[in-house]
Parts: sequence; C-alpha cells; structure tokens
Amino acid sequence: MDSRADPDGGDGHSSPRDVFLRLVNGVCEGPYENLADLYAEQTHVTHPFHPLNPPPLLSRSELHEHFTAPPPFARTLNRKPVNIIIHDTADPEVIVAEFAYQGHVDETGEAFTVPCVFVLRIRDGLIVESRDYIDHIASARAWGQLESLLTALRPSSDVDR
Repeated sequence: MDSRADPDGGDGHSSPRDVFLRLVNGVCEGPYENLADLYAEQTHVTHPFHPLNPPPLLSRSELHEHFTAPPPFARTLNRKPVNIIIHDTADPEVIVAEFAYQGHVDETGEAFTVPCVFVLRIRDGLIVESRDYIDHIASARAWGQLESLLTALRPSSDVDR
C-alpha cells in the first residue's frame, strides 16, 4: 500500500495528523530509509532552536540523507513519542504538534525526555514545510554529545585557553 494513501478512502491522501504520527513513530521505530517518503520532493524543513543553526533541508533526497546517516556516536536510544497534543489550525494544511521523545539510553539505562513542537504544512499527504522546535540540549545530553555541542558553541578563542 502507498504510504501516502488515506486509510479511510477520503481524498486518497493521509491527513496531516496521520502524516505527523507516521513521522514521529518512524523516527523512533524506523525504517529510517522510508521516512523521507513522507515529504514532498521539494520541501523546507528547519530547526529554528538548533544552537548551531544548520541550513534548512530542502529536498526529499536531503531528508533521506538526514534520516539514514549513521550517528557519529556509539549510543542507542530506545524512545517513543509521548504526550502528543495535535492542534488543528484555520489552515487545513497546517497543524501544530506538541510532544516529547521519551526513553532511555540502551548502553547506560539513563532516562531522557526531549520536548518538541513541530509546525507542519502537509499538502496532498506530503510534508511541504516543517519547523521543528526541539530541545537540542536535552537531545545532545541523550546522545552523549552535550560536551561536543558546548565546545562547538564556544568562541574559538575560548577553546584555545
């Protein structure tokens, strides 16, 4: 079955709510190589709260690379999306989703919660725009990368001291 098909028959496309739920569950459970299929060929995905201000992801191929790139660290996060609240808006293409990724680090047993708010525009069953507001400090801590993030944020003159 096409991942974009509306399970209820409707207009042949999944609702924004269904697409969001497939996205956040897929981030936790995989398969990661299929996640980019939730996005339009040309899209615009930003992480406005990311402290390193990465460039937007603008295509399905960039998103495929983003989702399938192996993490540069040796930690396995066992997580699930929790506390999901989805707000419909006056624009039927746009939803605002509040949730958290919650779980534990397999190697250490350490528990974590990463709060998130996603603002998504979904057209014809595909994500055409997403602003992903993620607690990147909590995420870096879960991945064991907090010190690396803090080092990257320090001015270069501070690193040399």
